[in-house]
Amino acid sequence: MLRDCIWFHAASVGEFEQARPIIERLRKEQPWRPVLLTFFSPSGYEMRKEYDQVDLVTYLPFATRRNARKFVEAVKPSMAVFVKYEFWPAYIRQLSQKHVPLYSIASIFRPEQYFFHWYAAGQRKLLKQFTHLFVQDKASIELLKRYGITQASLSGDTRFDRVTSIAGHAKEIAQVQKFVRGQEQVIVAGSTWPEDEQLLHRYQEEHPEVRLILVPHEIDRKHLHEIFHLWQGKHVLLSDANERNLLHTRTLVVDQMGLLSSIYQYGHVAYVGGGFGAGIHNTIEAAVYGLPVVFGPNYEHFREAKALIETGGGCSVNSYEQLEKAIDEMLFNRQKAGLAAARYVESELGATERIYSALFAQKKNEKTSGKVSNKSQESLEIISM
Repeated sequence: MLRDCIWFHAASVGEFEQARPIIERLRKEQPWRPVLLTFFSPSGYEMRKEYDQVDLVTYLPFATRRNARKFVEAVKPSMAVFVKYEFWPAYIRQLSQKHVPLYSIASIFRPEQYFFHWYAAGQRKLLKQFTHLFVQDKASIELLKRYGITQASLSGDTRFDRVTSIAGHAKEIAQVQKFVRGQEQVIVAGSTWPEDEQLLHRYQEEHPEVRLILVPHEIDRKHLHEIFHLWQGKHVLLSDANERNLLHTRTLVVDQMGLLSSIYQYGHVAYVGGGFGAGIHNTIEAAVYGLPVVFGPNYEHFREAKALIETGGGCSVNSYEQLEKAIDEMLFNRQKAGLAAARYVESELGATERIYSALFAQKKNEKTSGKVSNKSQESLEIISM
C-alpha cells in the first residue's frame, strides 16, 4: 500500500475526468510524489484501473468508521482531494483527526442538497473540516457563506481544460472524413439512448438532405440490433465502412468506443443524448469545436447546459416538434450559434491552473501541512475575488 501519497477520490468516470488534468499536471511537474486514485463505482474502476498516471488505482472501502480508520492509517496520505459530490463523513472525520489536508474540487452546492436542510447542522460541520473547497460557480460560494463556510473559492471546472486539450489532439478518422466530405448539414449525435434515437430517426426521415453520425451510449449487440430495425438497415456501421457503402448511406453508426470526442469535429450541429433519461451527457465536448448543441429536457443540474442556452450556443427540446425547430434553426444559424458555444468554453478555461497552483505551488522540498503555503494562499485569495 502506498504511504505519504496524494490521494484523489472520484465517484466514477465523470468525476475522474475532472480530477484528471490535476493528476496529470502533478505527475508531469512533481513525478516523485506517489499518487493514489480511488473509485466508488465499479464502472469507474473497471474503465480506469490501468490508468498509468498514478501509482495505484483501487476501490474505496465502504465508508464505515472502521474501514475509514484502517484505510487512512494504511495509506497515510499527505493530502486528500475529493471530487465534486464526494462527502463521506467517516473519511472526512478520520482525515481531520489525522490532520491530513483535505480538499474538494469541482464542487457545486445547491439549496436543496441535504447539507442545507434545517436538520443538517451536523452535516454542515463536515464541510467546515475541509481545508478548502474549490467550487464551480458563484452561487455555491454565496450559499456556503450563508452557513458560515468561508474556506471556499471560485475555481471553475477542469473539464473545460480537458476537452480543449483533447480537441487540440483530435484524431483524424478516415471513414468519417469520407462520409462527410462535401456535406453542409451533418449532425453528430453523441451518447444517444433509444429515446433520442427515435427523434433523430424521424428528423432524418423528414429531412433527407441531412447526414447523421450516430454515436450510441451503449454499443452492445442488443442496442445495435435495435438501431438496425429502427433505420431498417439503411445505415453503415463504422466497423464496416468502406468507400463504396459510404456513398450510399445518410447514416453512419459508430460502433467503437473512445471516438466521440474526435468525431464532433466533423459535424455542423451536435445533439447530446441522455436528456430524456437521467440527465444529459457531456455538452462541452461538442461545444469546444464550435458546434451548436441540442439536448433533451433533463439538464437542470448541468450548469454548462444552462450557460449554453443563455449564450445562444445551445438549446433544450422536449418533443419532436421542438427538436425539428431547434436543429433547423441551429443549422441555419450555425456560425453565430457555434461561435457562442466556442466562446463560452474559452471563457471557462483555467481551472486546472488555479487549483494546481493553490495545492502544489510549493517549494520542491516543502512538506505539505494542514495549511496551504504562502504562495498557495495567495492563489486562493486571487481566485476568490
